[in-house]
Amino acid sequence: MTNYVTAELPGWAENTVLVWSVFGALAVVSLGLFFWERRLAAVAPDGGGRAVPLGRVAAGGHSMDPPAVSARVRGREAELERLGGLVRGPGGGMVVVCGAGGLGKTTLAAEAAARARAEGRVVVWIRWRDDPDQLGQDLAQAAHLLGLPESRLEEARTGRVSLVDAVWEHLAAVKGWLIVVDNVDAPGRVGPGSGPPAAYRGWLRPHGGGVLLVTSRDTGPQTWGPDAGLLHLQPLAGDAGGAVLLDAAPRAGAAAEAEALAVRLGGLPLGLNAAGVYLSVPTSRHRTFAAYQRALEAEFADLLGAEHPGAAGDPDIARRVVRHTWDLSLDQLHRDGYVLARPVLQLLALFELAPVPRSLMTPELVTGATGLPATAAAVDAALAGLHQYGLLHTLEATGPGNSGPGDGLLPVIRLQLHPLVRDVTAHTLTRPEPTDAWLTAIDDHLTGAVGAVAGMPGRTGWPTARLLAPHLPAHLDRSTQHDFTTAVGTLDDLADVLTDAGAAYEDLLLRRHVLDAETRVLGPDDPDTFITRNNLANALNVLGAHRQAADLHRQNLTDRERILGPHHPSTLASRNNLANALSDLGDYQQAADLHRETLADRERVLGPDHPDTLTSRNNLANTCARLAGAGRRWWQLPRRR
Repeated sequence: MTNYVTAELPGWAENTVLVWSVFGALAVVSLGLFFWERRLAAVAPDGGGRAVPLGRVAAGGHSMDPPAVSARVRGREAELERLGGLVRGPGGGMVVVCGAGGLGKTTLAAEAAARARAEGRVVVWIRWRDDPDQLGQDLAQAAHLLGLPESRLEEARTGRVSLVDAVWEHLAAVKGWLIVVDNVDAPGRVGPGSGPPAAYRGWLRPHGGGVLLVTSRDTGPQTWGPDAGLLHLQPLAGDAGGAVLLDAAPRAGAAAEAEALAVRLGGLPLGLNAAGVYLSVPTSRHRTFAAYQRALEAEFADLLGAEHPGAAGDPDIARRVVRHTWDLSLDQLHRDGYVLARPVLQLLALFELAPVPRSLMTPELVTGATGLPATAAAVDAALAGLHQYGLLHTLEATGPGNSGPGDGLLPVIRLQLHPLVRDVTAHTLTRPEPTDAWLTAIDDHLTGAVGAVAGMPGRTGWPTARLLAPHLPAHLDRSTQHDFTTAVGTLDDLADVLTDAGAAYEDLLLRRHVLDAETRVLGPDDPDTFITRNNLANALNVLGAHRQAADLHRQNLTDRERILGPHHPSTLASRNNLANALSDLGDYQQAADLHRETLADRERVLGPDHPDTLTSRNNLANTCARLAGAGRRWWQLPRRR
């Protein structure tokens, strides 16, 4: 190096031995680095470790402490005991807390983590960020905190070993830890690579010496494999949900009112928390549980579906807003190829809050309502995806009284939504379109389904008939004056099937609704109204409500005498049915007098051999036997007279 100020060489430069020694040392170092690089390249061909851009994991970059649980966790004692037993147990393993959005999976995991830490366990909390590389960094840091040496991490940095294998070899050797990986809602992207989690070659494995706890909306056993335990969360029971509300707003009402509101919200912790926060704010318009429940009917979208400025762009905010929480699952399903999942869920939300027969959800219904092309396979896939993400529950039903496979009844798959999922989803549809078009398609398919059930031989259609019944009153309410008669006929046809099936409560539901509608539309003195009132009275009699049945038959008799005359066959039928109801009430004398009068009139009007005359003679004989304390009535009441 030249001194440009003096233009003289430095003194050490004149020492040739020193200069050549420095150059020689630099050459040796350069050659060493060159051959070391060649050696590393030779170590990792074909499936060897890939160099990993791994920073110094001990430094971290974000907190790995579990989030604080701000309120007492209610109604999850059994789940917490199970998790605590796994953490305290001698072995390790992997457990997946799964279920639909809003069930409190993260809260449960945070409470389990807090209890494990209080018992002296090492607890690490990892939040899934939809980034496999970041998950690898986080698990490496967790392993480092549990004693994974820096030298082993250095081998992963340079590609001499696989980082995922190094991490899990160490986690398998260490006991007594709890690692939580929260919100793994897209397990297929966990990595490393594209293998499924169930292969247990990726970042999530059940082979550790401690417990790996994963929370996810994906409830599919095929996703997590046979060695992962699934803890499928359900909505909170009424008393536990009421306790959550009382914890948040202790002065908002009595325990019974809190429980009633919790039931209305379907026991969903997300909805309960939203209601509790609202009621705890002094400036809220509705300050009691009862007032909030009443307001839900008119202000549902504002109270539980309120928009949040950042919900559309931030999944973490969306998880805390009821209206958006299930959109995350639906978006994920759409990305995974389940393109009909959202419209199928919306269609199901337009049915009543009752199970829907699987047979109703056809490609024709989906296409007729939405205009989207649909195949049977695509609808099957959509339902499977909704079920996998906890948005849809499926059950298998047979006939009355839990009939078995040997009774000739075919099993029927029923689809059911959580009440809050249904309400929120229905409110996301734009009104009046597409709702009106969708409801028209639903009504057309309900009519067709009833016709199919009524035409089935024997008892084969009974299970489906019972599932259809709760959805038919709304079908009648939506009918116009033009198709009112057709809709009434649909309900009558299904009610007749239910009568044959012995489904008395469902039969009563339809008969009562038809009577209310005909009284309103046709008037109380219309002949069809008389027929429906008679059918309703018969249904009440079957259920043992003899007094109500007698009152309706008496009203029918009075009105028919006034409109049709005292000797009209329909009037005589009403007198016969009133006598039967009175006999069931134990008023045998009055019943016998009416049967005697009816018999005389039928002999004169219809003739002595007419079937109705023979029925009256039989009824009189049985009532007289009852009056004498020696018999009971066993005949079948006529259905529509």
